Amino acid sequence: MMKTPAQADLINRRYFMSRTSTGLGVVGLASLLANDSTAADLNFHERNRVGGIADLPHFPARIKRVIYLFQSGGPAQMDLYDHKPKLKDRFGEEVPKSVYPDDRKTTMSNAQAKFPVASTAFEFKPYGECGTWMTEALPHLGSVADDICVIRSMYTEAINHDPAITMLQSGSQLPGRPSIGSWIGYGLGSESDNLPSFVAMSSRGTGKPGGQPLYDRLWGSGFLPSQYQGVKFRNQGDPVLDIQNPEGLDEKDRRLMLDQLRRLNRIRFDEVGDPEIESRISQYELAFKMQMSVPALLDLSNEPQHVLDLYGPQATKPGTYAYNCLIARRLAESGVRFIQMFHQGWDHHGNLPGAMRGQCKDTDQPSAALIKDLKQRGMFDDSLIIWGGEFGRTIYSQGALRPENYGRDHHPSCFSMWLAGGGIKGGTTYGTTDDYSVNVATDGVHVHDLHATVLHLLGIDHEQLTYKFQGRDYRLTDVHGNIVNDILS
Repeated sequence: MMKTPAQADLINRRYFMSRTSTGLGVVGLASLLANDSTAADLNFHERNRVGGIADLPHFPARIKRVIYLFQSGGPAQMDLYDHKPKLKDRFGEEVPKSVYPDDRKTTMSNAQAKFPVASTAFEFKPYGECGTWMTEALPHLGSVADDICVIRSMYTEAINHDPAITMLQSGSQLPGRPSIGSWIGYGLGSESDNLPSFVAMSSRGTGKPGGQPLYDRLWGSGFLPSQYQGVKFRNQGDPVLDIQNPEGLDEKDRRLMLDQLRRLNRIRFDEVGDPEIESRISQYELAFKMQMSVPALLDLSNEPQHVLDLYGPQATKPGTYAYNCLIARRLAESGVRFIQMFHQGWDHHGNLPGAMRGQCKDTDQPSAALIKDLKQRGMFDDSLIIWGGEFGRTIYSQGALRPENYGRDHHPSCFSMWLAGGGIKGGTTYGTTDDYSVNVATDGVHVHDLHATVLHLLGIDHEQLTYKFQGRDYRLTDVHGNIVNDILS
């Protein structure tokens, strides 16, 4: 059908604008960036066979992978790892303002008439040959005490959940930065051909059902290319949506469709040069491979019964912490480089003793089982396991105080985490807090220091892994971070 002059003119104008709008934008950008290249050119790196930056690692790595057992909500350090036996004699006494001034209390508790000392309702005992003191509620973890390093002197600045979790995951309280798993995938690439380099999973605690919300940006790639974002395995229903082909479409048809789509995307990429188009192409290819790899990964029929028993009675129940720990081990075996778990339910403003027992029951046996399982498979020495939340809790009781019931408010000035695996001194504790578990007394470890240490174990100089964005070189540790050499073997 012949086009009218008006239609031809409209098409020509659209064609002209589609071809020149990019050019006009680049002219404006060039004036702002003083003749800098585009973001893709500024961050261009030769890539090695696994998709990592060619000159990484910077030095020999101690580990190949990270399994991060994030405890969302802020576990109370004095009820788990930071043993303060003398506080039992001060139960109910007012916490001195010289120790905990009013300006450090949150609006959730600063209107209380009293701020009484809430010494822990849990008994502590030394575990392992190392004699690390931990709560009685973690007997399984106590059985691997000689393999873990407990850091009692972690600290951060954020006092609310969202900025604090964002800080632990991305090195910044502000949303929009790449998550740690994305940084690692960007730098080192993926050892797996048919699974992503970064997988995230979540589970809901029985101690406090619900818990703080988890946002996709916590495993997002921020300003890094989107191919480095984490792939979330859902905790209910199909772990990965649309993993099966729809009825009437077989693998051959799917392959043909993707090949044609790849061709069209290549044409568009040649026209506009948008690096996100290449990310889209690679993600389509990965999704195709995952259609075969994920069902096999999640099929537990080949797991020996003694391994299932090791993780506990919920090991085969999707969406539970035990199940996710087992899947984490299988992901590690399959070459996934960064495995991020989130376990909700640690935000104990009230009814802490009861809720804490529930959380410990969820996590104690599976966390210890993961260590034991990696050891028996010869993977412990090249894996890093991290356990911890976004901040700690107050020594004073939030709300009414009773010997067997109390709550605790948010507290960023000190909290506890533990690490285990390759390059870590097992059977040790690091750092101390004051008599009230309010402030770091010795050997403080900031979040940036933790991140620098994790990258170091992967063979990455945290000051050298950068990405230019909006005219500035960014890195996971921003302009901070020191390697905690004293915890390294």
